[in-house]
Amino acid sequence: MLRVTFLLTGIGWGVVWLLTHTAVAQTANEGLSPALAGIKQAKVVKIGYRESSPPFSFLDQTGRPIGYSLELCKAVVEDIAVEVDDPALRIDYVKVTADDRIQAVVDGKVDLECGSTTANLERRKRVAFSPMIFVAGTKLMVPKTTTGTAPADFKGKTVVVTKGTTNEQAMHAVDAKFGLGLNFVVSPDHEASYQILAGGKADAFATDDVLLSGLIARHKSQDRFRVVGDYLSYDPYGIMFRKGDPQLAAVVERAFRRLGSNRDLIPLYNKWFVARLPTGERMGISISPQLEESFKALDDSAGGTN
Repeated sequence: MLRVTFLLTGIGWGVVWLLTHTAVAQTANEGLSPALAGIKQAKVVKIGYRESSPPFSFLDQTGRPIGYSLELCKAVVEDIAVEVDDPALRIDYVKVTADDRIQAVVDGKVDLECGSTTANLERRKRVAFSPMIFVAGTKLMVPKTTTGTAPADFKGKTVVVTKGTTNEQAMHAVDAKFGLGLNFVVSPDHEASYQILAGGKADAFATDDVLLSGLIARHKSQDRFRVVGDYLSYDPYGIMFRKGDPQLAAVVERAFRRLGSNRDLIPLYNKWFVARLPTGERMGISISPQLEESFKALDDSAGGTN
């Protein structure tokens, strides 16, 4: 009889603890959206990174994720920490690819995707985006001995593209429009695409011009390859996060306005695109007037003056 009473008492205390713990958690998360409540409970922000998208998101010599997009995401994490009232939030880095990055955001595997992702209307049906962080477009990387630069010059040639990119779609559209009869090779990531071209298994590699320049710089292959042609697509980049979460969207927007009002965005840009990278390469890409105007608009919206 005493044993039964003891067990019941133990169960009772367990129920009390569970109810109390649940009530405390609910109180702590009160007023937070599902995404932010999940971050607060886990005490972690999951950041999706790319391994070979320099200078946006790539690995340094020690295998640590670094890059322009990742620094922007760290600034967003600072504002998330304020929103959830937890200055001790930590970051977990989650590797994503061009092909699985959008689904990773949709499924909640990452809270912020910090790579080189084009914010277009089709993708906005599934995910949300930060203010613009860069403007790029599809061009071709070719061996320096190649004389052609226009799409028509590559009729019947083999072009490598990275799976799940807007560049893959752009090249199929160009192929259909001009009847080029291109042969496509599809690879899982930009580094693999580069290696296919470098190995002589393709005549050109099509992706965003800045990523092509980054790969050439990283491989120190300026004497082997060059980026050619007119833009074949328009690709404004943004940080991806969960769609349908106005509170999280407001936090992301606030972080970018803070960076704009503090005049941090252009120095951050110059750190990754003009100065020498931590891995030793130099991109040497000055900020475009369009992106500079976008940054200025963030400053103006925060009440800044020029």
